[in-house]
Amino acid sequence: MVYIQSFPPIASRTARVLILGTMPGRVSLRERQYYAHPQNSFWRIIGGILGFDPASPYDARVASVQAADIAIWDVLKSCVRESSLDSAIEASSAVPNDFAAFLAEHPQIQRICFNGAKAEALYMKYVRPRLAANLNAQHLRLPSTSPANASLALSEKMRAWQVILL
Repeated sequence: MVYIQSFPPIASRTARVLILGTMPGRVSLRERQYYAHPQNSFWRIIGGILGFDPASPYDARVASVQAADIAIWDVLKSCVRESSLDSAIEASSAVPNDFAAFLAEHPQIQRICFNGAKAEALYMKYVRPRLAANLNAQHLRLPSTSPANASLALSEKMRAWQVILL
């Protein structure tokens, strides 16, 4: 079994939208970059929506996301997972990130978007029950940008992801 840890969030102090994945895959962990797998459509979708080149250097993509008041993070801080698939996460090993602290530092978060069903399910199981009942952020599940989710065309995913704009 392989014990893995996520990255710190990408977030400016003024972030209003939080996009959550589950846990970085092997390529992302190796590169130390969110959504580094070349077949993951995350940066193509975000770049298309925000109007930046998805092939630009990682630091430039991060700066573009932060300038748009969008934060990126993962639901899990750590877990045991053999492959990059969310279905391979060993449930008993899942440790969520500290969302109470993150949301206290980012009180203007209005919308929490999940990059796929597994991110939403893990958040609802491990995170939401521990947050203040008065959390007013809207929660939205978006189609996964993973190459494993080939059921929707890129254009359909991009249309669904437009909700990241407030």
